[in-house]
Amino acid sequence: MSQSAAPAHIEPSNTSTQPASLPWIERLVSIDTVSRNPNLGLIETVRDDLRKAGIEATITTDPRGQWANLFATVPAHDGTTNGGIVLSGHTDVVPVDGQDWQSDPFKPETRDGLLYGRGTCDMKGFIGAALTMLPQMQATKLAKPIHFALSYDEEIGCAGAPLMIQDLQKRGVKPDGCIVGEPTSMRPIIAHKGINTYQCCVRGFAAHSSLTPRGLNAIEYAARLICYIRDIADEFRAKGPFDELYDVPFTTAQTSTIKGGNAINTVPAECNFQFEFRNLPTMDPEAIFKRIETYAHETLLPKMQKEHANGAIEFSRIAAAPGLDATEQAAITQLVRALTENQEKRKVAYGTEAGLFALAGVPSIVCGPGNIEQAHKANEYVSLEQLAQCEAFLGKFIHSMSVEAHTR
Repeated sequence: MSQSAAPAHIEPSNTSTQPASLPWIERLVSIDTVSRNPNLGLIETVRDDLRKAGIEATITTDPRGQWANLFATVPAHDGTTNGGIVLSGHTDVVPVDGQDWQSDPFKPETRDGLLYGRGTCDMKGFIGAALTMLPQMQATKLAKPIHFALSYDEEIGCAGAPLMIQDLQKRGVKPDGCIVGEPTSMRPIIAHKGINTYQCCVRGFAAHSSLTPRGLNAIEYAARLICYIRDIADEFRAKGPFDELYDVPFTTAQTSTIKGGNAINTVPAECNFQFEFRNLPTMDPEAIFKRIETYAHETLLPKMQKEHANGAIEFSRIAAAPGLDATEQAAITQLVRALTENQEKRKVAYGTEAGLFALAGVPSIVCGPGNIEQAHKANEYVSLEQLAQCEAFLGKFIHSMSVEAHTR
């Protein structure tokens, strides 16, 4: 944002006034960045406004060229750009197809103290609030830099952030910590589960249904594998391990989509399905997948190939995002707890990019405006009060990064 476009200091909003971040958030929500659509327009919009303020951003794009991450740094007063804290958010949103919206999801509206629109809660509210605070960051004598990290394709398995993190590592950029602004009602989240999604293709052999023994039914064998995945899920639910700080205190697994066959009188030659599991961060996701893969290849496949040599089972990973398990001793945890004045331990079942930053050696925590219960739904909203709390939090955060705060 241009330094001339906003005052050097952003006063925290209150419930009787509109949040200072509202124009930025409305601008971001008005850009349709459903994951299947390119987000480059939004990234370029942010890049151009940062450039007007004298901040150059690094853009990393995927092979398609229309999906991009942005990383930008507000340097410390002495020009230092390494270290410091990242403010991280994803720019993609989930589809609105089939949802009953009372207003255009990409034309944000404020009604009764709530800002409605796709992404207001998850998570353009946080991004807009952070960008609004840029003049205050630049007007503050920073002891350490503050970074902006905006990613793509978080909603389809945190697919974009790894490219940005790899670029940071290549450039030798090593932040001291990261705040991921997913909706937490402005309460610190210290841990979340990992997300692991896979595609499975079961190949059989087509035959007329009157000659069933001459074919190999791909759907039936896919069903056996799906039931095995459910058996694993039932085992975790019954036997754990458990962590009662989570709303769902055990690792979960499910099959989410399935497609196979082409006619009722034909033995299906192929069946494709997608499945996921969300593991407690203390569990090894590779070990969970290995159980599924072993059952498929050592139990089901020999039976299939005994019926027909064409039998095959193929897996491909769609996405994987590691869990987060922040330590209370980490400086970023202590900082966010101090700024929010909240010491309660909270863990969530949904995933974020915080696990990716933590895996790369950047201690991370999750804290942002809005309630996750409003995310992904029709009539998604964030309250103006939550945005005001976020602006106040960011104002205190900026001060905590100042020379004044570091020399007291």
